[in-house]
Amino acid sequence: MKLSVIILNYKVPYFLQLCLQSVTRALLDIDSEIIVVDNASEDSSVTMVQQYFPDVKLIANTTNSGFSKANNQGVAQAKGEYICILNPDTVIPENCFSTLLEFSQNQIDMGAVGIRLIDGTGNYLPESKRNLPTIKVSALKIIGNTSAYYANQLAQDEVGKVSVLVGAFMFIKRQVYLDTGGFDEDYFMYGEDIDLSYTLHKKGYTNFYYGKLTAIHFKGESSSKDKIYAQRFFGAMHIFHKKHFSKGLISSWFMAFFLKILSFSYSLPRSKKKIIPPISNFYLVCEDVKSVDTMRLNLEKELKVISLAQVRLALVSNSLIVFDLKSLSTTAIINAMTLLKNNQNRFRIRPSNCNFIAGSDSSTDRGEIQIW
Repeated sequence: MKLSVIILNYKVPYFLQLCLQSVTRALLDIDSEIIVVDNASEDSSVTMVQQYFPDVKLIANTTNSGFSKANNQGVAQAKGEYICILNPDTVIPENCFSTLLEFSQNQIDMGAVGIRLIDGTGNYLPESKRNLPTIKVSALKIIGNTSAYYANQLAQDEVGKVSVLVGAFMFIKRQVYLDTGGFDEDYFMYGEDIDLSYTLHKKGYTNFYYGKLTAIHFKGESSSKDKIYAQRFFGAMHIFHKKHFSKGLISSWFMAFFLKILSFSYSLPRSKKKIIPPISNFYLVCEDVKSVDTMRLNLEKELKVISLAQVRLALVSNSLIVFDLKSLSTTAIINAMTLLKNNQNRFRIRPSNCNFIAGSDSSTDRGEIQIW
């Protein structure tokens, strides 16, 4: 088998359903499998997978075992030569895996590969490629200086070597993953992707950023950015620095104290969110405007059905744009979101044969689901 896609889910059944539809499309003509590990969601996630994706290998945990342990569970059952660690709140293009498989054939000592990620508003997520977060780099990031934290030496659409990739999408040979020990289970959530990236580097492997591929990462679906998030994130950073950089007891104590200060400062009240003007237009974008079935959404106005070409040409603004996945490719949707971003637009995707739309208006808050 060529590829195993591992998706860890926690309480996001609608985004998981959308993700699985995009993954299924991207795996056509590839000898592959999909493994979903559910971390005791206690919602409709498990039954949804069983009902709509019966060929998916499902691991239903009875407790939340955390990101590292649950992904390692999935990899332990994987049969593919390559694996892809994928978040459930992602939408990938149809050519994603075929492109990465071809790219990987020509690499020597390849570690992990990441791709260009955008959020639900179509804007680029700079954590797609990062440098090693030393104490100095981490401290600068906290005060707003991210010049050394993100790998800005590479352009968004370039292909090149990077130190750290994001755990939302990591493509790697299964044997390399196993030889390096996989995700360190000392991490419950956050930091494990940095740890694995750096471990690969120390063992002589090269991590790559493949910016020619773009996927959506809605973000914030399994956790909100609050005080608990700050404690977990900086706790993970403490584990990372103690494991890889600690020079002794004093150094370890200083790092723990320093990260506590950073965690406290991060959890202080932030400035108010940017006010977004009310939506003035509502569009349903599909390939065949004559054959689309009606969506009964509870909106202020009716959805105007238009084609993808029309919405691109119009360069609409201040609108709610619903993309119909039944008639559109994920690649076309991603390209349209990138084109129409920053025009006060809000994007939603309607999965095939589903009675809901999903999207996100911020990379720091939970996404939006609307059912009709």
